Amino acid sequence: MSQSAPSAAPPGAITKRQIRGVMVGLMLGMFLASLDQTIVSTAIYTVANDLDGLSLQAWATTAYLITSTVSTPLYGKLSDIFGRRPLYIAAIAIFLGGSIFAGSVHSMSELAVARGIQGLGAGGLMALALAIIGDIVPLSDRAKYQGYFMSVFGVSSVLGPVVGGAFAGADQILWITGWRWVFYVNVPVAIAALVTVFLFLHLPAHHTRQRIDYFGAAAITVGLVPLLLVAEQGRGWGWASANSIVCYAIGAVGLAAFVVIEKFAGDYALIPLRLFKSAQFSLSALLNFIIGIGMFGAIAMLPMYLQLVKGLTPTQAGLLMITFTVGIMSASITAGRTISATGTFKIFPMIGTLLLAGAATTMGFVLTVDTPLWVPALVAVFFGMGLGCCMQPLVLAMQTSVPPKDMGVGTSTAAFFRSMGGAVGTAVFISMLFSLAADKISSTMKDAVNQADFIKTMRDPAVAADPANKPLFDLFKGGTSGGLGTDNLNDTSWLSKANSVLTHPIKDGFSQSVDVVMLTAAGLMVVAFLITLALPNVKLRDPKAALKEPAAA
Repeated sequence: MSQSAPSAAPPGAITKRQIRGVMVGLMLGMFLASLDQTIVSTAIYTVANDLDGLSLQAWATTAYLITSTVSTPLYGKLSDIFGRRPLYIAAIAIFLGGSIFAGSVHSMSELAVARGIQGLGAGGLMALALAIIGDIVPLSDRAKYQGYFMSVFGVSSVLGPVVGGAFAGADQILWITGWRWVFYVNVPVAIAALVTVFLFLHLPAHHTRQRIDYFGAAAITVGLVPLLLVAEQGRGWGWASANSIVCYAIGAVGLAAFVVIEKFAGDYALIPLRLFKSAQFSLSALLNFIIGIGMFGAIAMLPMYLQLVKGLTPTQAGLLMITFTVGIMSASITAGRTISATGTFKIFPMIGTLLLAGAATTMGFVLTVDTPLWVPALVAVFFGMGLGCCMQPLVLAMQTSVPPKDMGVGTSTAAFFRSMGGAVGTAVFISMLFSLAADKISSTMKDAVNQADFIKTMRDPAVAADPANKPLFDLFKGGTSGGLGTDNLNDTSWLSKANSVLTHPIKDGFSQSVDVVMLTAAGLMVVAFLITLALPNVKLRDPKAALKEPAAA
């Protein structure tokens, strides 16, 4: 307890043994947040079908991402003022309450609210864990420890889709509908995290007298929510409708007000604008945003393609997604070790964005109804490697470009931009998918009626009498008459049970829609690669241990 002065130099005051104890609590919290991102991705298809709202599933995902995005910078700023530990405990407790609520919902609107509460907690879990490590670990070791976090992210990414698929595929577990365990499984993990944090996460307490930028938080909320709302609802309203224009206007005013408020707030700002004077910080933030769009877009699209087009069960889709996470783990570990040894970071975002662009382009051209499963499994490895080369290096770049007193804000800003990109990507890509699907399915079904085998199957009395084919005939009737819309696609669980000849054009229409989405993501990754070329070609330096770098040079 002689370490009462560690607030000035925490890296030298905390032993490796103490760091390992702290890591237990942080990794449990990280596991909690990252598991929830992946466990829902393969289960949401089943959840939405059960709640009769497949085309509304973006609400549940977007609500989570909106609240986690808005709350992330607030956690970072408050933790700089009041300390990391109390904020980390609060984040876990809020997430626990949201998980219990999410498991008990009976409609998609209720699920969206519950996921919003979960997001309020999740906003602090990842950002604060990385900020705490940034406080107590020098840069020479930080990439290694953050590599452990990436391993936790990788393990949860492997477990999440598989466990989520298993829960979604079970009718009941302990007399409770299977998919509800996707949320209830968070309860024991959250309790374990709370206990561990209370026992092991003991950081020097500090309270800095500062104003809290509530106006900035309100402004960014006003700016983001309408824009995400129009991203979800624009296909139904019309992108140039009155509702959409109102959302554009409110969002623009909110974002403009946020910039003005942050400028006048100075050092008290939620995200101090002075940090963006660093090219390393501002370009890394922009890359986090763009890569977040592609990351969450792929995580949403690939399981949907595997289940809806290829007919896999949620569990099977989750198992195939393991290749995606293997790529993330291998690349992040390699990047972390190289950066720790050399300080060089620019090459990794460059390689990562090229891998992402190539993988998304390949998916856009090769994913069809008849594509063998090994193809998306292999391409997913390279997509994961691209993310692994980008995620950790960009966080380190932002951490090392800010002074120690802004570690919380700097780290949370990285998570903020990535989460904001994820919110935009999920809302836009899912909206794009269902908007395209209506037209493309109508087109493929109209083409199918000119095919002899399709007509023969459709006129077969046994096929028409099969109850499993009734939803198909209803959809076909609407599609050929020009009346197919997203409301017809709210429940597609019957696709795997209906006649394969008749469902082929429907799956083909969905597949074509996924292709367009992935090619759009590829274009964004090309833009991201061009931005990486402008990153400063420097070695990362630890502001708290600057003297170590020249000696290494």
